[in-house]
Amino acid sequence: MLVGGVGASQCRAETLERALALAYRASPVINSSRAALRAEDENVPRALSQIRPRARADGFFGVERRRSVQNATEIVNGNYLQPDFVQSFQNNGALPRTAILTVEQPLFDGFKTLNSVRAAETGVFAGRERLRSIEQRVLFDAVVAYMNVLRDTAALRLQENNVAVLAEQLRQVKERLTAGELTATDVSQAEARLSGGQAQAAAARGALESSKGVYRQIIGEEPKRLSPAKPVDRLLPATEAEAERLAQREHPLILAALHSADAAEFDVKVIESEFWPTLSMIGNIYTQSDIDGRGNRAVGAKVLGRVSVPLYSGGELSARTRQAKEVVGQKRFDADAARAELIALMRANWGSLQASRTQLRAARSQIEAAERALYGVREEAKAGRRTTIEILNAQRELLDSRVALLFVQRDQVVASYAVLAATGRLSAVVLGLPVIGYEPALHFEQVKDSWGGTTPPP
Repeated sequence: MLVGGVGASQCRAETLERALALAYRASPVINSSRAALRAEDENVPRALSQIRPRARADGFFGVERRRSVQNATEIVNGNYLQPDFVQSFQNNGALPRTAILTVEQPLFDGFKTLNSVRAAETGVFAGRERLRSIEQRVLFDAVVAYMNVLRDTAALRLQENNVAVLAEQLRQVKERLTAGELTATDVSQAEARLSGGQAQAAAARGALESSKGVYRQIIGEEPKRLSPAKPVDRLLPATEAEAERLAQREHPLILAALHSADAAEFDVKVIESEFWPTLSMIGNIYTQSDIDGRGNRAVGAKVLGRVSVPLYSGGELSARTRQAKEVVGQKRFDADAARAELIALMRANWGSLQASRTQLRAARSQIEAAERALYGVREEAKAGRRTTIEILNAQRELLDSRVALLFVQRDQVVASYAVLAATGRLSAVVLGLPVIGYEPALHFEQVKDSWGGTTPPP
């Protein structure tokens, strides 16, 4: 198991479980996706609003100045021969005012609202699966960041220890050179290896700093003394075939694609509803003052039924319907593509996990053999049967095998989490993280039947 940490003076060790909990609670990527899902929830009350009553108040006011002239005939005692004369009417400075309250209640909209609500709800379900996918990705990235810091910390310690060993080796070689036991060539070989070891230590230090930066970005705080981490084999299916079946059934990418295809089918029905006639009832209450003259006033109310029958829209509605049906086909193909991609991903991750288990056993055997070889070379060098370069080579092989073990241990842990993610079960609940899980259904229930209000619910 990986051994290492950052800041050895820290009393409390950081665990992978706690790091994942921090990422789950504070990740801006997850919080952004949650906000996007809450915005998606609002599509349901928006769809329901299409069948709800609508009220509007209108007011008109202004100034009217008008003069009208008309021909008239005065009839006196039945004498139709009386000549015509002109009547003149003048309205000076009237202030016409009108107020109207209109209420409209849709009665039938060709099932548009019904299908719009179903499409919106299905879109919410797809959004929830996308949120699950984002949570999985963030948790997996947190695992990778944690294991990289753990690996690079241990690798830096090995490189620094190697530099110390090479420095001591160089000192001994110089002493033996003074005693006449070795030559200047041995000194040059030791100096070259020490310089190479210092360069490798610098590279390891740079890799560690890079891993720390990624850790801070994903988990939200600087890494402290990290505890060893173990694979999650206990949470994995027993066989690759079982893992593939589980992924096909539960992975959020596939479920989101299927929900998106269902929503697209409802969108087709929403467009087709525009071929249907619509029926609504309209009520008006109005008052008018100083219309057509000062002092005039009218008050009234009316209730009307309105029927609207679409006849021809220039082919636009037909084109939208065909377009929506093609989108349904596209979404179905997207679901098939997600299945194929997931199967390939699962097989790659499962193969990596199995390979890491084999490599782990081989790496441990390699270290044991390299340790024995180094011991033997040193003992033989004391008897004069081995040279300085052979000792340096044996030390280098042991260092490389130990570093390789660190990488294999890291890869095994990461591969186990990758398989869990490919099954769709990399979640706070399955991992048992000490967090309060986010429940997207709570916000949905708060807003789905909302009739008003502009403040988002807590």
